[in-house]
Amino acid sequence: MENPQQTQIPKVKLGNQGLEVSRLGFGCASLAGTKSAPLSHEEACSLIAHAVKRGITFIDTSDLYGNDHESEIMVGKALKQFPREEIQLATKFGLYITEAGEYRVDGRPEYVRKCCEASLARLGVDCIDLYYQHRVDQSVPIEDTMEELKKLVNEGKIKYIGLSEPSPGTIRRAHASNRELGIGLVAYSPLGVGFFAGKAVVETFPDDRQHVYHPRFAAENVHKNKVLYTRVANLATKHGCTPPQLALAWLLHQGNDIIPLPGTKSPCQNSPPLLIVLNFDSPSTTNSQFLDLPLRDVFAAFNFFIALTQAGFTRN
Repeated sequence: MENPQQTQIPKVKLGNQGLEVSRLGFGCASLAGTKSAPLSHEEACSLIAHAVKRGITFIDTSDLYGNDHESEIMVGKALKQFPREEIQLATKFGLYITEAGEYRVDGRPEYVRKCCEASLARLGVDCIDLYYQHRVDQSVPIEDTMEELKKLVNEGKIKYIGLSEPSPGTIRRAHASNRELGIGLVAYSPLGVGFFAGKAVVETFPDDRQHVYHPRFAAENVHKNKVLYTRVANLATKHGCTPPQLALAWLLHQGNDIIPLPGTKSPCQNSPPLLIVLNFDSPSTTNSQFLDLPLRDVFAAFNFFIALTQAGFTRN
């Protein structure tokens, strides 16, 4: 069994603006029950502490996650266990649920400020290290949203600004794409929303409130999923690891400007793979074998927010 004290998670710069984060992040969406039943506050604090003690200090949440912003509250409680300077804290704004249970976006300057101040209070901090716009509001010029965010930076309430799922054109307007501008990439759902988690996931029809809208889990893709997963599993076996470990390791080897952001509700899911993932030897042959997998057959271009709204999804 791997010794947590011997696992060294390196720090890298996220882009070229100065923010240093752990090479692997920790996504907190599932803690508040975005996909299944939420954890208790005590369980969430324990899980986050487990990750931080292993060197995973880049903690990512959102004001959207959980009823009454529960994820941010959980993260805020967990952070009290550690010196603030040891944690790189990220949260998001701009995507919310109406009283009717419908998803909406809002990038108006006054909403940006209101959300930021509310998140600071829930998290119990004076400053947020990375503040993302969760989804871009097409009805508000991105320049207006960015101007308010810059004011929050100047006031010391946030340090760095991020965008989630923007178009290349939006990025250029917001900053003037990715490596060309020195912008880091935080890769959420690096395990394919559970696709790499196990054979059972790809052989059954999902019935939870998120997977059902993903085209990769649609009925017409079940056979493709089985074929693809078998090839991934065989490649993982060849390297003495599991499919999730292979997926994370491959992603880590695409460049230091990419930070995978897996999430979990179980400490054991996040601990044993660390040394394998971080020390994985990824020769060019393995890289080409992974890229040769028929990923596009299943992983079509996909915007989860658009899928939810087009499907008339509402939150219970």
